[in-house]
Amino acid sequence: MRLTDTDRSIGRLAIPALGALIAEPLFLLADSALVGHLGAAQLGGVAVAAAILQTVIGLMVFLAYATTPLVARRMGAGDPRGAVAVGIDGLWFAGALGLVVAAVGGLGATPLIALVNPSPEVAEHAHTFLTVSLLGVPAMLIVFAATGLLRGIQNTITPLWVALGGCVLNVGLNAVLIYGLGWGVLGSAIGTVAVQWGMVAVYVIVCVRLARRVGATRRPSLAGIRLGAANGGWLFVRTLSLRASLLITIFVATKLGTDELASYHVVYTLFSTAAFALDSIAIAAQALVGTSLGAGDRERTRLIVTRCIRWGVRCGLAGTLLMAALSPVLGNLFSRDPQVLGMLTPAILVMSLSLGLGGYVWVVDGVLMGAGDVRYLAAVGAVNLLLYLPIAAAVWRWAPGGVGGVCLLTASFTIGYMLVRACTLGLRVRGNKWIAIAA
Repeated sequence: MRLTDTDRSIGRLAIPALGALIAEPLFLLADSALVGHLGAAQLGGVAVAAAILQTVIGLMVFLAYATTPLVARRMGAGDPRGAVAVGIDGLWFAGALGLVVAAVGGLGATPLIALVNPSPEVAEHAHTFLTVSLLGVPAMLIVFAATGLLRGIQNTITPLWVALGGCVLNVGLNAVLIYGLGWGVLGSAIGTVAVQWGMVAVYVIVCVRLARRVGATRRPSLAGIRLGAANGGWLFVRTLSLRASLLITIFVATKLGTDELASYHVVYTLFSTAAFALDSIAIAAQALVGTSLGAGDRERTRLIVTRCIRWGVRCGLAGTLLMAALSPVLGNLFSRDPQVLGMLTPAILVMSLSLGLGGYVWVVDGVLMGAGDVRYLAAVGAVNLLLYLPIAAAVWRWAPGGVGGVCLLTASFTIGYMLVRACTLGLRVRGNKWIAIAA
């Protein structure tokens, strides 16, 4: 297969972005693997808390997704000082927003867990994990904003090294706290929060040096913050619909039983990890599309979109083969419970079938973000959620317990919901309105 210059540009951004994108799911994989050997109740508690935490953090992912195209379009227009300045504004906004989110989340931890309706034992572990983990929310939001800035200037190498260092440190520290000191679920949360703040320290140093190099101000600009917030607000709505679909799926899983909930958590964690890995191509699409549109080059924009979609689908299908091949052994990394292990292999196989479709969805989503087509993303996100509700309701009403229920639930989300998104996002990219919006 002959690689074009566009393919090389995609790879130059996507391959390093892979490490940064999978940092958060690798944190959760490490937590799940270490906590899973404590028991099904502990793993179930982390599942509930992680779903809430991912929802809170995921709703704020616009800090990266709104920042990247804003920075990229300024870079394409030949304004590096303005590009870095708008990225710095994102860091200030992220820090302030993170403090507010952590405070509100701490006050609402108990009712949030109750909404999922877990058993009392699972709820206790969920409360411990969630309340401590909220201390890391400001850190993760700052990481999002800093990563968005660096992606916009097409630097995905630095986030790679920060992510790799964070993951290695997280696994080692959590192992010591969970088992060495015997802190269990509490130790897992403390270790992850400590590593998240360490990542912030590195990013702040990098961004300050970058601002000095291009002569950009390091002080917050109200106009820049408003611009980022305006674009980010629509992406917030888009992400809200995505997280609502996740919580609905978790709610159905709790109805199936504790073992089923623990099994689905492992499957979703693997799916999320694959999603973040494949999203590396979407990140390349965001930066390259934003830069080419900033330069007014529509022909190159279309070429970038075509190549990114092809690579997204190819890598997704490769992920299907890899996940299917590893499905008999992956479960042993997360649990020793025979009931949980018995459900994992079939459910992982079902999930693996969705990755080619997912590769397409995540790329076209990234293309529209790079173009700044945020209002459409917000509107269609609500439509996708409404179309998914009857699918989830059918599983809640008729799915049996055990392996059959877990497989049906997995298929409803990873295949059913993703197919809906593929249709609504793909139709938009095939047209020209999203290009006109960025002009």
